[in-house]
Amino acid sequence: MNASTPEVQSHGGTQKTQLRQMIKKMGSLIGLIGLSLVLTFASPYFLTIDNIMNVARQSAINSLIAIGMLLAILTAGIDLSVGSILALSTVMMGIVVVKMGMSPVVGVLVCLGIGILLGWLNGMMLTKMSLPHPFISTLGTMNVARGLALIVTAASPISNFPASIQFLGAAFIGPIPVSFILVLVVYAVFHVFLNYTTVGRYIYAVGGNPEATRLSGINIDKVLIIVYTISGLMAALGGLVLVGRVNSAYPLAGLGYEFDAIAACIIGGASFMGGEGTVWGTLIGSMIMAVLRNGLNLLSVSAEMQTVAIGIVIILAVYIDVLRHKAAARVKT
Repeated sequence: MNASTPEVQSHGGTQKTQLRQMIKKMGSLIGLIGLSLVLTFASPYFLTIDNIMNVARQSAINSLIAIGMLLAILTAGIDLSVGSILALSTVMMGIVVVKMGMSPVVGVLVCLGIGILLGWLNGMMLTKMSLPHPFISTLGTMNVARGLALIVTAASPISNFPASIQFLGAAFIGPIPVSFILVLVVYAVFHVFLNYTTVGRYIYAVGGNPEATRLSGINIDKVLIIVYTISGLMAALGGLVLVGRVNSAYPLAGLGYEFDAIAACIIGGASFMGGEGTVWGTLIGSMIMAVLRNGLNLLSVSAEMQTVAIGIVIILAVYIDVLRHKAAARVKT
């Protein structure tokens, strides 16, 4: 009897560990389902096809920005400049297409190109200038890009874009927004990129154990430059969708978008410590943010209280991440 006791305890411990791992993997999905159930009972308008498609459409911009933010967080970094990159890239597209009358194709290339350039500059400042943390480089870019957006537009919006540029943000295929289809395609690509390519594995390695990664001969600077370049590109792509939705590019677009993107990543299971997070968890985190905002609107909660609620959600998400790491440290010891 006594001889079998350790086996029973070991088996029980294994089951608890497996349960914790399952909750960790499925926690954000469980949270999304729970939130949706609460809102279904709270409002008769929530669980309708029109509203669900509206949530999908609303989540698209944050989802696109968040996947770029995920890469930065996986390397134990952060990108505070995504909202400003979105603004500058879209207003420059507006100047090229609306003001100068150039081809929409040229405008889209300008939009994405500026996102790539600013993201690359973030990476270069972080690595080649040896700035102590991406907080510094991306905070600087955030202010520079926002200021330039205000200067080149004289703080005025640019409207009346051609239908081809509005397509990604405004079009539907049946009841499904094209913007959400774009999100699913992008996330599938990033799933393959992070899990089945060498660079993707390096990104996890840089955040998980940078010293071991460096000793392995991996060029960390190159990986970081790639990460922040992609983050800039995804911010510009999110801007392209935003322009399609509102048929306008304005210099104050994207204010606070970096915080929603960070929240989506952390709620989806990513960690500020680096090396931990998934593509699909980030998408679920973005959907939670969109469902929460949509539900608060349906319940006629004021914009001020919505800001408070989102802030509380962000604090709780980071706190859960801290608790998760403390628990992991106790298990190791």
